[in-house]
Amino acid sequence: MLAALDRLLTSRAALGPAILRIAVGLVFLAHAYAKARIFTFAGTEAYFAAHGFPGWTAYPVFAAELLGGLALVVGWHTRAVAAALVPVLVGALKPHVGNGWMFTNPGGGWEYVAVLLAALAALIVGGGGAPAAQRRATVTP
Repeated sequence: MLAALDRLLTSRAALGPAILRIAVGLVFLAHAYAKARIFTFAGTEAYFAAHGFPGWTAYPVFAAELLGGLALVVGWHTRAVAAALVPVLVGALKPHVGNGWMFTNPGGGWEYVAVLLAALAALIVGGGGAPAAQRRATVTP
């Protein structure tokens, strides 16, 4: 039974990175949505400024999360997009690192950011899996 399951899953190994890519993309889309609709751009600017970032940086971060999230969901240039999102998460460490490890700590700890950084690292190393937009675009009959 375990051997059959192993054979079945081995033949679908490319789905692992695809699942990770889509999940991480959805997380970035959710964060872009939160900046625009829940916290508002004015609130996001104020949050950034309160943590030592210029308020205007809320907009490129929003754009990176929105466009990067969409690109990851569809699998467009996964490695490059994941690498481009790393600085966003490194910046996200600043307001959280002083709050301890657990994200449930007041102010949110840095575990969530660390896991997302690890997920981006896995996508940079492993690629987007299948089906990914760049993979479909390069297949010839």
